[in-house]
Amino acid sequence: MRRTLDELGKRGAAIATRVDPAKAATVAALLPAVTYHELARVVSFGTGGARPPAAKIAVVCAGTSDLPVAEEAAVTAELMGNTVDRLYDVGVAGLHRLLKEHARLTSARVIIAVAGMEGALPSVVGGLVDVPVIAVPTSVGYGAAFGGLSALLTMLTSCAAGITVVNIDNGFGAGFAAALINRLGSAPEPVP
Repeated sequence: MRRTLDELGKRGAAIATRVDPAKAATVAALLPAVTYHELARVVSFGTGGARPPAAKIAVVCAGTSDLPVAEEAAVTAELMGNTVDRLYDVGVAGLHRLLKEHARLTSARVIIAVAGMEGALPSVVGGLVDVPVIAVPTSVGYGAAFGGLSALLTMLTSCAAGITVVNIDNGFGAGFAAALINRLGSAPEPVP
């Protein structure tokens, strides 16, 4: 088994999501080569191997309460060989913060927009750029947020073109999809 894990670490990456610190410590005791990304709640092993250069992915996050989901997306995309530009705490409640980052937004090939509450951030971002936007609703909010359902419905009914939506709190799915989209501009990789 040790040889198999060493080979995996050289050829690809393995990740586990939604890992709390106690479980991460247990895994690290068994396999010291793992890395724990605490804010993202991700355990990773290996590097994902060398990839052809690609454009960057921007991960845009509305508020600090959305950071764990945003980091899950960012770490996933990085482990898949992508460069990630993080723009955090740029939600629509302080629209000037987002508008100030317009050049960074337009320099990305794909954008992941993470937001809870009413979930308006992806629509605003989608109106500012001409690249795919992956919307990630989070379960952050109170009252009529309904555990992220309000943000999900807002994102699903966006009038901005080019937005696709993953499920509530699915940072992994967004990071994975963004990495696949980002590779479209690169030469295809050979299948081992």
